[in-house]
Amino acid sequence: MSSTMQEIEALADGLDIAKVVELVRIAETAERYEDMCVFVKKLVKLKAAKGEDLDVDERNLLSVAYKNVVGAKRASWRTLSGGFDDADTDLLEKYKKIVEDELEIICKEVLTLLTEHLCKTVEGNGDETEVFYLKMCGDYYRYMSEFKEDQKYKDSAEENYKKAMDVAEKNLNETHPTRLGLALNFSVCYYEILKQPEKACDLAKKSFDAAIEKLDTLNDASYKDSTLIMQLLRDNLTLWTSNDQDEDQ
Repeated sequence: MSSTMQEIEALADGLDIAKVVELVRIAETAERYEDMCVFVKKLVKLKAAKGEDLDVDERNLLSVAYKNVVGAKRASWRTLSGGFDDADTDLLEKYKKIVEDELEIICKEVLTLLTEHLCKTVEGNGDETEVFYLKMCGDYYRYMSEFKEDQKYKDSAEENYKKAMDVAEKNLNETHPTRLGLALNFSVCYYEILKQPEKACDLAKKSFDAAIEKLDTLNDASYKDSTLIMQLLRDNLTLWTSNDQDEDQ
């Protein structure tokens, strides 16, 4: 660990929960997302020690922190994987491996927080938070499956998405943005990672159609989020079905 990172960690030592949350928000505003992850990790452990779950705002801070760090590294990995016409291939592969190692470390870090603390705290609650955490597990196993040829990551992604979907279908209405977001990501996992396009299209279509039927139940607070995800589901369906038609020709 670098001396700078040690200083960042030391900043949160001995602070109460309110002060740690304050640090998380400061890091977010400053767009210091790796620092944000350090502080969020501290927050999760402090609350878990008391047997408490994160509140909705804290949960969203957790999501924002890791999504930004992992998102930037995934973008770098995709660029490096695209290849460079005039680059040394061996050098490029070594560089890509460094990014993959970084990605694996940060994905495993958030998965440890989820599986050892957050999911355990809400297990069996049958609420939106349980769906949210299980979906996050599926997401980060999916991200690792993008660059790691390890079946266990693919299996874990599918397993967590399925668990999340079971809870969502029993407890959240069809237009709930968390349920729709889960359907979107799970269908992407079926298509891109598990290579099961029929299941991907079936899940996306079923979720979209069910939400359309209940569109009049949408409240103002979630209308924008839900309709945006529904549009993404429809866009994917259009793309995937056209791809299948192209392959059949």
